[in-house]
Amino acid sequence: MPAGVPWTTYLKMFTASLLAMFAGSQVVHRYYLPDLTIPEIPPKPGELKTELLGLKERQHNPQTS
Repeated sequence: MPAGVPWTTYLKMFTASLLAMFAGSQVVHRYYLPDLTIPEIPPKPGELKTELLGLKERQHNPQTS
């Protein structure tokens, strides 16, 4: 009996947690649509578009009041 609860309760909670984790990851992957392809040749430095371009622009142009 882990944590002082019956095995049936423990297994139910474990199963519910596991299903919630899988459902959450599926929702995130459907929302963000990651590119899961593996390129033949690795990209050169600067070619990979993974940085947030809007954040980069904001950092270079600060607002003044």
